[in-house]
Amino acid sequence: MPMNAASAPTDLRRTVLVVAAINAAYFIVEVSVAVGIGSVALLADSVDFLEDTAVNLLIALALGWSLAARARVGRALALVILLPAVAVIAQVVLKIGDPEAPAAGPLILAAAGAALVNLVAALLLASIRANGGSMVGAAWFAARNDVVINVAIIAMALVTLWVGTGWPDIVLGALIIVINGRAAFDVWRLAGEESLAARALAGEDIDDD
Repeated sequence: MPMNAASAPTDLRRTVLVVAAINAAYFIVEVSVAVGIGSVALLADSVDFLEDTAVNLLIALALGWSLAARARVGRALALVILLPAVAVIAQVVLKIGDPEAPAAGPLILAAAGAALVNLVAALLLASIRANGGSMVGAAWFAARNDVVINVAIIAMALVTLWVGTGWPDIVLGALIIVINGRAAFDVWRLAGEESLAARALAGEDIDDD
């Protein structure tokens, strides 16, 4: 159901705060499992939950800003999406030296729980995406991509059972970097479109850009 003008900011803020809360809660769960079983991919995914928490909190703080300011925050969030890549790269390098296979059972259970949390978050954000601009677009892209990552982690765990080494975990950790990079590009593009809209509303000539 479309939001009316009066309730839109309140509904947006409430939704992103709920999404931030569920991401923060599952970050604690997933990082504990990831450290316990030594999974690079699961650790990277847990960092994504922390990132998503920060993104949605920033959205709640930024609601009510001008279109131009929201576009700037959207571009900042595009850079935030890349932060998990730093943790992944470090863990991939360490794991290459000791490619021990993570325990498949806990890995599958944690990834399945993460997929459910991210699916709920994506659905909640989809309901407000049309009214949220590039900032909510940032959160929605992240949640959507995280569902894909969670399914990939489950598949990787099954492959690990077959091959008996940690190399599938290492490869998936590297792929997560690529996925986060694509999400950042999409959000940056959306923020650019919002910036152009703000300039058009201000009466600036953008034909030469």
